[in-house]
Parts: sequence; C-alpha cells; structure tokens
Amino acid sequence: MVDLHIHTLFSDGELLPVELVRRAKVNNLRYIALTDHIDHSNYKDVVPRIVEFTETIREVEREIIVIPGVEITHVPPRLIEDLTIKVRELGAKLVLLHGETIAEPVEKGTNIAGIKAKVDIIAHPGLISEEEVELAKEMGVYLEISGRKGHSLTNGHVAKLALKHGAKLSFGSDTHSPQDIPTPEFIERILLGAGIEVEKIKEILDDCVKTIEGRII
Repeated sequence: MVDLHIHTLFSDGELLPVELVRRAKVNNLRYIALTDHIDHSNYKDVVPRIVEFTETIREVEREIIVIPGVEITHVPPRLIEDLTIKVRELGAKLVLLHGETIAEPVEKGTNIAGIKAKVDIIAHPGLISEEEVELAKEMGVYLEISGRKGHSLTNGHVAKLALKHGAKLSFGSDTHSPQDIPTPEFIERILLGAGIEVEKIKEILDDCVKTIEGRII
C-alpha cells in the first residue's frame, strides 16, 4: 500500500523519520514518501537531511521503500517552478505542491503554477477546475486524494473530475502525528468515500507503485 504524503519533525510533524518508517511498516505500508514543508528559506536544510536518511535506511530496510520528497508550501505561484528545480537538484525524488485546499488561505493560481512546473503531485487541490485537471492529465501530474481532516472535504470533487478527464490520482495521508499513519484498510475507505469504485482503487494504487518503481526509485 502507498502513502505519498508524510511529514517529519523536520517541518511540522511530530516524529523522527526512523519512527515514521517503523510505524508505517507495522501498519503494513509498502511505499511511503517523506514530504516535509519547504519554501526558499529552509529547503537547503530539509532536503539533504531527508535524502541522507532515505539512503541510509534503504541499506538495512527491505520491507518498506522510503522516498525522499518535499511539499512546496504557500510559495507564491511565480516562484514554484524555481523551487521545484532547486529541490530536485538536491535529491528530492517526489515533489508535492501544497494545493488550493479550502481549509487554508492558499494563493489563487497555485494549482495551475504547480501543474505547469510539472511537480509530481498537487496535494489536496481543493476545488480544482476542469481546465486545470485537463492540464494535469496532459502534464502527467497526479492529483491527491487526501486522508487529512479539512483537506479531504473536496476529495469527491477531485476524484470526479480526475476520473472524468483521465487524470492520475494518488493517495496521501498528510500524516503529522502517530495516529495519522493509515492502514491499507483506511486508505481504501478514504478512496471509496471519494466515490472511487473498488476496481479503480486497485488500478490507482498499482499505477502509483509502477510510477515510483520506474521513475523515482
């Protein structure tokens, strides 16, 4: 099972990366991404730490794959592409963008700027437009179905438009605390609650795994 949105204490999470890995493994997750919040003020500190950790843990841990990532957060739209390039140069293998969730005052234009910058995932994209979903499909950018309170309120809207236009979907728990770490059963319930059929859930998660193994790892 795949969870591509997790925060450590390198931003606003509560746990060290190694404890997150342990707890995710116990919860039967197979692929996780550590995606701490970054902007231009902290990316040079956060990304190398996460990259070093993932390289180290990979030498001893075979049952769970840990991906070094980031979540570009509340960055002005015109600066998103620049920061996307910079974090990838430092070794971030999965770039999330903090999308236009209805739960926070994200600047309008963030979603489209992230899609044009070809980030990997627009996290909790909120009331994303059809035009943006169509462009996300064209660019190969994933749209997140969120497991986090508040952000998840628009999951149904995101899923409906993504399925209509053939855009790719991913799942992210947006974990900050130990109790946020999902089980496979919880992930499936969140996707079902977004209006995604059982057969499509397997297809979505299998596609995430294929993308991770083929392009990121």
